[in-house]
Amino acid sequence: MKYDLRVLFLLFIIYSFIGWSIEVVEGLIKERKFSNRGFLLGPYCPVYGCGVISMILFLTKYTNDIVTLFIMCIILFSVWEYTTSFLMEKLFNARWWDYTRYKFNINGRICLETMIPFGLAGLLVMYIVNPFIMQIINNIPSLLLTIISFTLFILFMIDIFISTEAMIKIKGTIKKVKKDNTEEITKRVKELIMEKSYLRKRIIKAFPKLKIK
Repeated sequence: MKYDLRVLFLLFIIYSFIGWSIEVVEGLIKERKFSNRGFLLGPYCPVYGCGVISMILFLTKYTNDIVTLFIMCIILFSVWEYTTSFLMEKLFNARWWDYTRYKFNINGRICLETMIPFGLAGLLVMYIVNPFIMQIINNIPSLLLTIISFTLFILFMIDIFISTEAMIKIKGTIKKVKKDNTEEITKRVKELIMEKSYLRKRIIKAFPKLKIK
């Protein structure tokens, strides 16, 4: 299998979309309503894309040992989820998801209940999904592959710019609320944001369990 920058970025988008789809389906099952998961406008959750790309680059050598691969997938995805949660909290003074109500969690950022599915999903990707997707990608003419990847990259960067601008404004809203009670701060910030633009409303709907730090 050939992995150049075009292929890696295309895989990143594909797996980010798959991750987004999983989150949406989970939301439909649990809350019986559609929610555009993630803080970006487009239908993708980059944490999934980054996790899978890292897995492809660093864990392929373990494919001959399914037990080791399973364990390494759990470790890799957990590190990505924990790091993403930590950085977003530091950048925007808010906890975007919280697993403190689950057993065997680490600082509420990751928990055993999500680690096991990550490991199983990793095996599915490495042994079945990625080989299938790569068969399709390898059949795409080089010029067309370049056009598709470059177009998606431009759209993705535009999305990041727009969504980050909305996130910065959310952070500004958070700073305006000066209270000691975390729950009251969260409630007030959500009220303020829902009065604002569509982008900020979408972010709040995507993270209904948002907690202000």
